[in-house]
Amino acid sequence: MPELPDLTVYAERAEALAGGAVLEEIRVLHPFVLRTVEPSPADFAGRALLGVGRIGKRLAFRFEGGLVAIVHLMRAGRLRWQKASPPAARKAPPRHALAAFRFRAGTLLLTEAGTRRRASLHLARGTDAQIAAAFDPGGLEPLRADRATFLERLRRENHTLKRALTDPRLFAGIGGAYSDEILHRARLSPLALTNRLDDAEAGRLYDAVQAVLSEWIERLRNEATKHPDALPDATAFRPGMAVHGRYGQPCPACGAPVQRIVYADTETDYCARCQTGGRILADRSLSRLLKDSFPASIDELEL
Repeated sequence: MPELPDLTVYAERAEALAGGAVLEEIRVLHPFVLRTVEPSPADFAGRALLGVGRIGKRLAFRFEGGLVAIVHLMRAGRLRWQKASPPAARKAPPRHALAAFRFRAGTLLLTEAGTRRRASLHLARGTDAQIAAAFDPGGLEPLRADRATFLERLRRENHTLKRALTDPRLFAGIGGAYSDEILHRARLSPLALTNRLDDAEAGRLYDAVQAVLSEWIERLRNEATKHPDALPDATAFRPGMAVHGRYGQPCPACGAPVQRIVYADTETDYCARCQTGGRILADRSLSRLLKDSFPASIDELEL
């Protein structure tokens, strides 16, 4: 699922490509993607795109007249920019396209791979405050928070660090990929409990959040400049990541193999040597195998 760094650059590039342009039409290509009935797609025709922002893990396209299109990409949704071409050369939208925002200069396509169809489009009308109240789950924007505010929010409820960082009611825009990178940078276990962190550990976590998210925003911005007429690719697995998606590969800090916890359809990647004092963390699907293989090194906490 695209997270804060990806969505920040998505919003910037979408605004650069279509900001100020008049929308000719919204085409809903699969009816399930549209989750609202009023305003209608036709109400957006002839309205200029004023800006693109982020609400948690949603993108908000603000048009004239107080109209807003809110896109949630979920796990497999993506946005693609298709430059305008003469009518005779126009191609049909790809099979996995869900909706199309057509401007004179090009078309912004909402696509989704696979068959689960979880991406969504909401059309709304209202002020910024009204839209935020309707769609913002309330998470703190981590890059706008000072240390004290961040730590107060972190300790508001007692959860594992992994769950706390990825809870949209606590923090905005952080998901599985960047939480893994943050916790590795902070040298903290994903299963450590928020109310057991000492001040030094909590401070390392705050610093890691600021550093990892800021660094990846800049990396993705730099990559996006190489393709100025396209939207960047959004993926949870990037070659430059330290642990996420690198199970079994050497940790870039210490060389130990990256470990993982598999739970339902989610994965947590970490370095046992850097983050858990050498302990391999058990999960429901692998705990029996790990107990047989490493009987003295299992931390039985579950995510």
